[in-house]
Amino acid sequence: MTKKTLSISTSPKGAAVDPRTNWGVKGKRLDRLHDMARDRRRNPSDAEKLLWVQLANQKLGGFKFKKQFIVGSSIVDFACPIVWLVVEIDDADIDQELQAMSDRKLTDVGVRVLRFTNEAVLEDADSVCAEILEMLNTPFEKTRRRAQQPTFADIASEEADMMSAADEASPYNSGF
Repeated sequence: MTKKTLSISTSPKGAAVDPRTNWGVKGKRLDRLHDMARDRRRNPSDAEKLLWVQLANQKLGGFKFKKQFIVGSSIVDFACPIVWLVVEIDDADIDQELQAMSDRKLTDVGVRVLRFTNEAVLEDADSVCAEILEMLNTPFEKTRRRAQQPTFADIASEEADMMSAADEASPYNSGF
């Protein structure tokens, strides 16, 4: 019997892979993520409790936030899906490399990430909320899922151009 382990892989920098490719988490992994998110919602840290009071019920700028939300294959502390914003609250001793990899994975698909320490939230929640509100009001461009594929409008326009070129070249077109 072989034991399976979960690891984080880093793809080569030159690879042109769609970052959303492996986001279709299914089966037991998804069930486990749901259980972990539920447990985190039931047992928040003091900083998460304090910030949730400010974010709940659309109190911050009228934006709806979800807590302990599953984004791809990870669980984020707070998410505002309508503007693709994630807010993370971390301990000061968190692994910086893991944190950077998580941020990169989210930003590669167009999710904006704000990180704060527990201490920053507990000491000055108002300035944290002001920074979140500033980011909420900042315009952003959501990345297209398959940017290399043409849209329906592009295809229709291309077909119309081909049809008009064919009509002009037709021997039955006498110019009447």
